[in-house]
Amino acid sequence: MLYLDNNATTPIDPEVLEAMLPYLKEEYGNPSSRHYTLATNAEKAVEHARELVASLIHAEPKEIIFTAGASESNNFVLKGVTDYAKYYGSGKNHVITSKVEHKSILQTCKFLDGEAFDSRTLNKVTSKFLKTVPKLPKVDRGFEVSYLGVNPNSQVEPELFATVIKENSLIASFMWANNETGAINDIPALVKIAKEHDILMHSDATQAAGKLDIDVKEVPLDFMSFSAHKLYGPKGIGACYIHQDILPYKITSLIHGGQQEFGYRAGTLSVHNIVGFGKACEIAKRDMEKNIASLKALEKEAKSILASKYEGIQFLADSCKHIPGVICAIVPGIINEILIKKLSEKVAISSGSACGIGEPSYVIKEMNNRLSTNNFLRISFNKYIDDLEDLSLI
Repeated sequence: MLYLDNNATTPIDPEVLEAMLPYLKEEYGNPSSRHYTLATNAEKAVEHARELVASLIHAEPKEIIFTAGASESNNFVLKGVTDYAKYYGSGKNHVITSKVEHKSILQTCKFLDGEAFDSRTLNKVTSKFLKTVPKLPKVDRGFEVSYLGVNPNSQVEPELFATVIKENSLIASFMWANNETGAINDIPALVKIAKEHDILMHSDATQAAGKLDIDVKEVPLDFMSFSAHKLYGPKGIGACYIHQDILPYKITSLIHGGQQEFGYRAGTLSVHNIVGFGKACEIAKRDMEKNIASLKALEKEAKSILASKYEGIQFLADSCKHIPGVICAIVPGIINEILIKKLSEKVAISSGSACGIGEPSYVIKEMNNRLSTNNFLRISFNKYIDDLEDLSLI
């Protein structure tokens, strides 16, 4: 199969799997236990992995909190910061984000803004089990959220961000690179504006980490989220970066219990996944330049093949900076769901983010509401692809 849905998840790197296996077999100790060899080996492995993850983004190891993934990290930051601000009297209760963020940001913001849940998603999930879905009223949680529109490339305009900041603005959250279009936001400019107005800044860098050289010392974010499975690591493990100057800043713990992860996230650490994450970050940093060149070449070749087959094909976010190896296209004459099912045994492609549970792409609609989401395809490559022969099947 030609796997072209790497923005959803990547295959695990064999070096990563090899690094993980000992911690699934003989090195099974709990890193929170003390004094005996199995425990201390596990603890050393976790801290070494923390160093490797930190190194990928030029952070300090103590600034890395391991989570179950970027969605958890996103929730941790937004709920943790706002919870502390509410109960310890900062006087700030305004959150800023964009309309094209990952669902884990948008749904968290809706929660803060008073929504009980996203009824469309809940209907899809619960229709098998419930005859009716209860309609709950909005709840006053004490926060207001501004959702910014984006330009035709799905990017947040820094000038627009500056206009919505208020005296009570607490935190802003903008993705580093869009998960459907690959378009890169001007995070340095957005961070600069946030710092000028004394508000906290978070970025969901899930699609960018390991694919772009991110330096949090050069771009002084307060928080950042990313996951292992987007950079050839295992699923179920991610990280939340918290700038060391923020560490004294009180953010409510994600999980209460033990003192794991500096008290922010209690619970026995998934050592094998953490080790795999660390190895994946080490490899990503080592091979980044080579991978970028390879993915750019694949992207160029694929666009040529598709353009020769589909007259009038429109490549979105093509003129702006975007992560390498991602094609976002409106393809005349196709219905994406039918095509994806037809090709399912030979080519894997997508019609948008995996978090949408089959919904039409809200990102495409925000970019241009005249575009048909039924004609939208997202193609994303990985470092192992070297033959695009089956791309002609699309």
